[in-house]
Amino acid sequence: MIRKIFLAGASGAVGKRLVPLLLEAGYAVTGTTRSAEKAASLRQIGVEPAIVDVFDAEKLAAAVVESQPDVVIHQLTDLPYGVSPAAMKDFIGRNARIRSEGTANLVRAAKAAGTGRMIVQSIAWAYAPKAGVFVETDPLDLHAEEPRATTVGGVATMEQAVLREPGMDGIVLRYGFLYGPGTGVDMPANPDLRVHVDAAAVAALKAVERGAGGIYNVTETDVVANSGKARDTLGWDAAFRINERR
Repeated sequence: MIRKIFLAGASGAVGKRLVPLLLEAGYAVTGTTRSAEKAASLRQIGVEPAIVDVFDAEKLAAAVVESQPDVVIHQLTDLPYGVSPAAMKDFIGRNARIRSEGTANLVRAAKAAGTGRMIVQSIAWAYAPKAGVFVETDPLDLHAEEPRATTVGGVATMEQAVLREPGMDGIVLRYGFLYGPGTGVDMPANPDLRVHVDAAAVAALKAVERGAGGIYNVTETDVVANSGKARDTLGWDAAFRINERR
């Protein structure tokens, strides 16, 4: 029975919405942050904080091993909202590094702790162009030009790290463009490829409880990417909202 969760990115946009759902469901949560101030806030709401940088492989492994989680959830990104277009190139590179090097460190840490399941946040706009609606078996756009190539390369490396690791039950959640509380976005520029941050969070909870290894599109509409697999297999509901539920 799953009881312990290690949540990398507990103070991020999705992490903040996911934490109360996990706690309410009865899970013990260890959450990462790089900030002592945010660590105190996590502790106040019932999360055991781990102050660690995902690029510090040794310290990260020690934190994961100490927590002995049944599941590791990777919700780390480095794309803060409100960043200027001129600075976006730098953040794209940093985000790709989290997805490649950071994910590799998390996988090694999970293996060292004996954890066999890992859930990662991916994106639903990295597919190679085609006519029609994207499904999970469609290829990623690995021949894209920059700056898209950096993003897609990071996504591909991250996904392969968890899906192809021997003994690892890897679950990839390909989110649409996030909007809602904590995202800085009321509605994304492409509303046909959107997902509310609360719906994104509950998809991770459903993956903990019901998910089988593999890839799942997580978008509110099926106009661009079809999320039927998430609905049918995970029991995911795109209309889920935390405030409406309580």
